[in-house]
Amino acid sequence: MNSSGAPAPEGRDRPARDQALSASERAEYDRMLKAARVRHRRLRYAGASVLLLLAFLLAPLAVVAAWLDDQVSDTDDYVRTVAPIASEPAVQDAVTDRLTKRVVGNIDVAALTDSLGEALDQAGAPPRVVDNADMLTGPLKNAITSSVHDVVSRVVRSDQFQEVWRNANRRAHAAVVKVLTGQGNSAVKASGDTIELDVGTLVDDVKQRLVDQGYERAADIPSTDRTVPLLETRKLDQARDAMRVLDVLGVWLPVAAVALAALAVWTAPAHRVALMSAAIGVGVMMILLLVGLAVMRRIYLDSVPPSTLPEGAAADVYDTLVRFLRNSAVTLLVLAVVATLAGYLYGPGRGARAVRSASTRATGAVGGAVARGGLRTGGAGNWLDGHRRWTTGVAIAAGALALVLWNHPSPGGVALVFGIVVLVMALLAVLAAASDGPPPPAGQGPGGAGGPAAGQARA
Repeated sequence: MNSSGAPAPEGRDRPARDQALSASERAEYDRMLKAARVRHRRLRYAGASVLLLLAFLLAPLAVVAAWLDDQVSDTDDYVRTVAPIASEPAVQDAVTDRLTKRVVGNIDVAALTDSLGEALDQAGAPPRVVDNADMLTGPLKNAITSSVHDVVSRVVRSDQFQEVWRNANRRAHAAVVKVLTGQGNSAVKASGDTIELDVGTLVDDVKQRLVDQGYERAADIPSTDRTVPLLETRKLDQARDAMRVLDVLGVWLPVAAVALAALAVWTAPAHRVALMSAAIGVGVMMILLLVGLAVMRRIYLDSVPPSTLPEGAAADVYDTLVRFLRNSAVTLLVLAVVATLAGYLYGPGRGARAVRSASTRATGAVGGAVARGGLRTGGAGNWLDGHRRWTTGVAIAAGALALVLWNHPSPGGVALVFGIVVLVMALLAVLAAASDGPPPPAGQGPGGAGGPAAGQARA
């Protein structure tokens, strides 16, 4: 206690406590303190490892959930996804062939030849000519099929077809909800173990054009048979159940995955190593997701009978529907590579030190040349020189914010933002080097272990 009777502060009382301990007691105290610190670090590493593992497991599911939420909730995103299907040549050929069969199937060619034979008989034609009228059935059907196919092909390959396709899907953008959750009505229907594309609006347009061309029987195409099967699988119910869960979770899976990764980095004793581990793990999971999409593509193509949809058209349909999901996985893979590279460059490795040293010399030389040219940055440059860690953090945070606010960033977009951030950091370093003060010691990059403050302390 001090002279006023109040207990002495812990820091002031510590020397007295240390003097009261014997050498063996002090050694035991230090051993216990070291053991407690080791246990604490081990607990932090264990907790961070568990959080990272959960984040890795959720990462691919989060990407799928985000993609699914976009396609279900946003009409523009859905239309943007399915619109290219109408312009795929293989899909156009499949739709043309199927609609041609529908039209020709409603034309009784045999009845036409019979009517021709009766007309020839009534006109007094020779019996041989009347009997040979039946031989016209095959050639007549081929001629009708060729003519109808040309008409249907012109319709399907026209801009009007693609416009009708977009409008039909815009009116029925709940297609993904129908397929994955079994709710609502849309242009894509799930019937039993089959996913079917309803082309009713397009058939109506084709029918009218054929009638205008003189094929009146085209008006008799059954309204109940206007679908194109896209997929037949016994696993549709299981897939629907799994995707329904992802749809319910919506955006919460991505939020949970990001939160777990951030918490793991914060919990780990070595934040930089934890960040690199998180980036590497996410990158590996994105590679596995891309592999899974490739495997699912093969399963999908094997499940579609050639009589239902040609393999080329089925491949175009699958690739078009999942292209944004694949793009998201590749984007995250590129982002993971960038984060891993940045974490390494800020580390103590020999290569990282060499890169930082080279960048410091380069920006210092440019800044010195600018200063010698009379463009000194003065106090502003000195401030930038003294706050390099802060300005570097702001530049990186701005780049991350740009990617968060960017709607559907692409791999090229990630590379562009990364390049802009590096350029801004280099420009700030040049401005700092062009100040009136001395340049920072060579080999000390921004944010490193031996930054400007350390250099000034050694000086």
